[in-house]
Amino acid sequence: MKKGLFFLLGICIMLMMVSATGKKTTIFMIGDSTMANKSIGNGNPERGWGMVLQGFFTDQIIVDNHAVNGRSSKSFIDEGRWQVVLDKIKPGDYVFIQFGHNDEKPKPDRHTDPGSTFDDNLRKFVNETRQKGGLPVLFNAVVRRNFLLQEELNDDDEKLRNTVYTGEKKKEGQVLVDTHGDYRIAPRNVAIETHTPFVDANKVTHELEQGLGPEESKRLHMWFKPGEIPALPKGREDNTHYCVYGAYKVAGLLVDEIVRQVPALKKYVRHFDMVVSDDGKGNYMSLQEAVDDAPVGHKTIIRILHGEWTFPSIPKNKKIKFSVSENARLNK
Repeated sequence: MKKGLFFLLGICIMLMMVSATGKKTTIFMIGDSTMANKSIGNGNPERGWGMVLQGFFTDQIIVDNHAVNGRSSKSFIDEGRWQVVLDKIKPGDYVFIQFGHNDEKPKPDRHTDPGSTFDDNLRKFVNETRQKGGLPVLFNAVVRRNFLLQEELNDDDEKLRNTVYTGEKKKEGQVLVDTHGDYRIAPRNVAIETHTPFVDANKVTHELEQGLGPEESKRLHMWFKPGEIPALPKGREDNTHYCVYGAYKVAGLLVDEIVRQVPALKKYVRHFDMVVSDDGKGNYMSLQEAVDDAPVGHKTIIRILHGEWTFPSIPKNKKIKFSVSENARLNK
């Protein structure tokens, strides 16, 4: 009990010191493709939820996303990616840690075991973050969209980018089926053991996908019919990775859970009606399109996150306010 109280006191002191200096706080993100930044070339609509997270914070928070497609807690360390993050951490910075999707795969360069090597890697992230004066936050894996009545072999989520839309009707039920097993439990156990804030991303996304049901939940993922978007002429059927809508929806839900577990971040969180960014880190890449989609007669706040923009044409029946980030410019 005393250990936990001293730890919480230490966090409060560090946060007050950072606040007093006026320095910005960085949130480093480490994880896999469900969190990672994606290429926006050729209109690619795939996004990780971490890619769009900056749009939910004020300019006092910097989101530095180091998550990478296909990585497990093991390969992230072995490839030197963790060391890169560790070298950048300053006192008062946060590290959001989310692995599991690839740790559970059989490839020896990625595989870890929950209750053993997986937990060891999570402890390493937590302990070494604290040694640098940083504040770790553990997440478990987001769910896969899995309503199948019969289990389907999936030994590598990254192969899903090679799938095309078939239109084949697979037998699905109405209940979302877990695919992570003990990999979703291990981060919670390590969080309890190390007195680390824990975000149950699995629970949050399970409730989201279950609430939408087997058909509507496809809208969260890379499910596209042939010809629906130019970037995917043959379409795709991918139940793991998020599209723009899905990543933005998940990030919005997770940021609310984050501030419940890490209340010190609450004052920096904003839920804008729309976020425009030319680097794909919002839910719009065109300011005019965001204005066109804004509802009539209701006040709409559009966050302009990144890029240089010409002031859009706004109909008289729309009430729009712009919130311009320091990384963006709106020319009138």
